[in-house]
Amino acid sequence: MDTQTSMDDGTGRIETSAGGELNLCEADGNQEPYEGMLFESEEAARAFYDEYAGRVGFVTRVLSSRRSERDGSIISRGLGCRGGSNNKKTESLAIQKRDRRREGCTAMILVKREKLGKWVVRKFVKDHDHPLVVSLTKRRSTFDEKDKKIQELTAELRVKKRLSAAYREQLLTLMKDVEDHNEHLSTKVQVVRNKLKELEAKRQELLHHR
Repeated sequence: MDTQTSMDDGTGRIETSAGGELNLCEADGNQEPYEGMLFESEEAARAFYDEYAGRVGFVTRVLSSRRSERDGSIISRGLGCRGGSNNKKTESLAIQKRDRRREGCTAMILVKREKLGKWVVRKFVKDHDHPLVVSLTKRRSTFDEKDKKIQELTAELRVKKRLSAAYREQLLTLMKDVEDHNEHLSTKVQVVRNKLKELEAKRQELLHHR
């Protein structure tokens, strides 16, 4: 019995088989699926294919699921490309779904559960029948870089604003000191002028008395 269900992403080690033996290997960030590739779980296989789709530039969907007749657990999963975008608003959703089933992209991966509980890639179709979009991972990376640059510029602007405020405060303080100093000098000058006037008055008084 085949049913179509969706599974949450998971993580797990990727393994490969050689001569019937299982060998652990590190997942390369640019690695693509291949027949015989082994995963610890179906969730790990799904997560790997989703990550691969994001790098290449397409969106995944569940194509098929097969359950065990004994206990009902999933024993195989088919994952594929959702296909090119369909922007024909005049078409009904039912027609779009029917067209996708009839003309869907053939790119897919089929993973099956082995007796030891491992999941192995039994079929992998790489080619797509439509143009791929910009890599979702690269697009997200570009957004992250832009956000980082905006944050850096914002932080720099805050620093410059604080420096500007500090410089303005220092300038106002200096101007106040200059004003106070000028006022003090003006007061001294006025005192000197008054003294000179007093001396001049006394000198004139002495001249008149002669």
